[in-house]
Amino acid sequence: MDTSYLLLMLVGYVFSISIETPILVACVSRRHPMRHRLFAGVWLTACTYPVLWLALPALIDPAEHRAQYLAVGETFVAVAECFLFWLAFGRTEPRSRTATIQDMAAVTVANLLSFGLGELLNLAGGWNWLVG
Repeated sequence: MDTSYLLLMLVGYVFSISIETPILVACVSRRHPMRHRLFAGVWLTACTYPVLWLALPALIDPAEHRAQYLAVGETFVAVAECFLFWLAFGRTEPRSRTATIQDMAAVTVANLLSFGLGELLNLAGGWNWLVG
């Protein structure tokens, strides 16, 4: 693994949390204190990012099978982050079905938005300066 890949991974992580954290802060139910929402914005991605960038490419070649890689990877990320959020915060704070649905929707939307914006940046050649 070369350093340009690791640099791209680091920049992608910062890019992801810079999009996802504000969404989680704004959209997760108010039953969660601000420190939990901020922590979730950084921690959830830190948990799933290595799987997406390091483990999954060993199973599915992103260059050869991009659609399959993205479908499996992004589904894994959303499901895993919803589960991790629920484990860390959903069981310990005041519970309600509506708040839990809101939390899971916020986590999912945050991931979809960071993925979508990352793909748009990729299409526009925005990551080329790192690997070029």
